[in-house]
Amino acid sequence: MTALKYLNGYSLDVRQQVQRLIDSDQLGAWLERRYPPDSAHPIQTDAALYDYTQRLKQQHMRSSGPVSKVFFDTRMHVIDNALGQHQFVSRVQGSKLKRKNEIKVSALLKSLPEPLLRMVVVHELAHLREKDHNKAFYQLCQHMEPDYHQLELDLRLFLTLRG
Repeated sequence: MTALKYLNGYSLDVRQQVQRLIDSDQLGAWLERRYPPDSAHPIQTDAALYDYTQRLKQQHMRSSGPVSKVFFDTRMHVIDNALGQHQFVSRVQGSKLKRKNEIKVSALLKSLPEPLLRMVVVHELAHLREKDHNKAFYQLCQHMEPDYHQLELDLRLFLTLRG
C-alpha cells in the first residue's frame, strides 16, 4: 500500500478502500461522480470570498467577533499542512489594543468544488469560538456544515489524487 499522507488519521479500512480506488485508477472517476466538473463555483476573488464568509458567519455565528479580512493566499500550500488559516492580529491604536480576526484560504480552493471551499471556511470560522481542535470545535463545524466530516474526507481525497 502506498503512503496516503493526507489520510493518516483514518482507519485502515478507509485507507484500503482508497488504495483500491487508486490501484484501479478509479479515484478520479469516483470524485467526478460526487462533484461534476461543470459545477465550478463563482468565488474567485478575495472580495467574493469575503462576502461568502460573511454570509456563513451571519447565518451561523452572529455573536462572534467580526472578521476584518478574508483572502485567497497563493503562497499557502498543502505542504504547510493547511488549506486555511485564521489569525488573530493585535494592533495598538492609541492607548487601546485592538484585536482583528483574519482568515486566509489557499488559492487551490478556487479550482475545487464549492462544498470543499465551504468546509474550509466553516473550519476557520469555528476557530473564532474554539481555538483548539477539540470536541466542541468539531460540533460547531458540524452545526454549520452537517456533512463536515464527509467533506473533509473528500477534500483529502482530492489532495491525494493531485499527489
